Amino acid sequence: MEIWRRGSIAVGVFGMGGFTGAAGLAMAILGLAALDALAHGDVTPHSVDTTGLPPLGKEWVMSNPYRGNAKAVAAGAIGYLHNCAGCHGLNAEAGGMAPDLLLVAKDCVDMASQKLQAECFKDTDDYFKGIVLEGKKNGEGRETMPSYSAVFTQEAVWAIKAYLDQRTADETKSK
Repeated sequence: MEIWRRGSIAVGVFGMGGFTGAAGLAMAILGLAALDALAHGDVTPHSVDTTGLPPLGKEWVMSNPYRGNAKAVAAGAIGYLHNCAGCHGLNAEAGGMAPDLLLVAKDCVDMASQKLQAECFKDTDDYFKGIVLEGKKNGEGRETMPSYSAVFTQEAVWAIKAYLDQRTADETKSK
């Protein structure tokens, strides 16, 4: 009941019941800001378990060799969840903070020509790999996406891309 008499539910919830007035409000705002920061989850890059996928070696392949591989899609889904979902949205459905990754290869999915489709996917693979490994900065030079080159193996990058390509295909078919 002490919480209610102090005037701010947030102050009481965060254990700041001893603060009143402007100090209590400031502590409540700081507490809520901390929760907002935690809403993005653990943003520390995590390695992706690619056990069971064919090893690709040190030289980067030009096109995703795991596209359509169910094991790679499953590994990529977990890798995406731990590393990408905080900014790009759960299930690769953009939450508005970062680009919608289902749009990267969307134009490739419905191409009638398999040759053109393969070229399209190769282009999106190259774009995706570059952004993931090098990160991205805005026009002001501020980092908007970190580089994952120190964390992800080639297998991890392609597994996540396989997951995104599968999600894109599934979304395109359902519409």
